[in-house]
Amino acid sequence: MNVETFDSARGLERSAAEAASPVYVLRLFVTGMTPRSTRAVEKVRAICEDYLHGRYDLEVIDIYQQPALATGEQIIAAPTLVKKLPLPLRRVIGDMSSTERVMQGLDLAPAPGR
Repeated sequence: MNVETFDSARGLERSAAEAASPVYVLRLFVTGMTPRSTRAVEKVRAICEDYLHGRYDLEVIDIYQQPALATGEQIIAAPTLVKKLPLPLRRVIGDMSSTERVMQGLDLAPAPGR
């Protein structure tokens, strides 16, 4: 195998791996800096780092400061986590304390041994 073919093969493998590991686009809607909101932000960030390290974009939105975004997303309770990508769009409502429930909402399988 020549160097050019090897580089092409490696590039194809890298592309396939990236396609198999989509980037998650998430929005977490909270209400101010209440203890409940703070816990939800910490928990979602921890889950993202544990299960989506380097493959997520998390935007935290305070609905008191940006009510138009909450209206546009039809948020009726907070905290609410919205998974915009990869499709299908999913929502997780509540304090985010259950890792299993958040992972189900994100369509993630738990890591072995957890």
